[in-house]
Amino acid sequence: MEKKSRIYVAGHTGLVGSAILRKLQKEGFSNLILRTHAELDIERQSDVEIFFEKEHPEYVILAAAKVGGIYANNSYPAEFIYTNLAIQNNIIHSAWKTNVKRLLFLGSSCIYPRDCPQPIKEEYLLTGPLENTNEPYAIAKIAGIKMCQSYNRQYKTNYLSAMPTNLYGPYDNFDLENSHVLPALIRKHHIAKLALENKWEEIQKDEKIFGLIPYDFKRLLKQGNISVSIWGTGKPYREFLHVDDLADAVMFLMDLEEKKFNQFLRANKVPIVNIGSGKEITIKDLSLLIKEIVGFKGGIIFDSSKPDGTPRKLLEVSMLQTLGWAPKIPLYEGIKGTYDFYLSELYGAI
Repeated sequence: MEKKSRIYVAGHTGLVGSAILRKLQKEGFSNLILRTHAELDIERQSDVEIFFEKEHPEYVILAAAKVGGIYANNSYPAEFIYTNLAIQNNIIHSAWKTNVKRLLFLGSSCIYPRDCPQPIKEEYLLTGPLENTNEPYAIAKIAGIKMCQSYNRQYKTNYLSAMPTNLYGPYDNFDLENSHVLPALIRKHHIAKLALENKWEEIQKDEKIFGLIPYDFKRLLKQGNISVSIWGTGKPYREFLHVDDLADAVMFLMDLEEKKFNQFLRANKVPIVNIGSGKEITIKDLSLLIKEIVGFKGGIIFDSSKPDGTPRKLLEVSMLQTLGWAPKIPLYEGIKGTYDFYLSELYGAI
């Protein structure tokens, strides 16, 4: 990509999109095409078609999606499948109609079978049943992958699908009903720390900024023995990647020399590439690490009546490493930075 290339980042206000935007701006790209949801409803096909015909982006990074943790996926399956299918269909099809040079579609590691061999290779796609708790979201993402693959096959487009592992970082969603596990744990531990210090006014301020605290957790806080309650047994393993590392990987892929990019697309059984750290940690150990970073002195309770989700989900990342990319941000450093961001949102600049 040239510094003046017309680049459309779909979903630039979200966790992933905002990190990609920061990276593009830092690298000196000056011709960025950005639209908020109020300015462009990407779920409406006609609106997206008009936008692409008017703006004619050369490159598209499709980071827009409806995302959430186990609770949100379990509670709103229809919204997860409909919204993501609509966004993908509209943008990928309009990209083809307006001759976009290169498109990168961001999926998720939940596309892979629940019980597939570890670490997870790209070729394991569609080799077994999905995890039930997020199946509608996963199916939507798989449809996006297959759409990119089909357009490449029929129309000779250059569309690549990247599958990141669990992401975290600044501008994450800290709502306890809709967030992913890592930001939820950061917020839970900080709220419990405030309760232990009897700082209930600060907890009320937290609710106004990040959303209501679920009744069960609030009731637990008001008991004498203040603890953090966590869904599941704490035994599942998860891999985490800082969102700034993901943005760096996206730039790396979008900047691949044309011949190398095309060889990569045509050489693989499915045109997808895993993006991850290659390291994993149990939810229990993650909780203890966050507890240390936050400075919470109370206990942790694991609620085994709640689902664990996929028991293990470690990506095999040698394909991307062979191309020449590797992550840079250690987990402890990344969590500390994310907690600092959370505190800055709560208390102002620190």
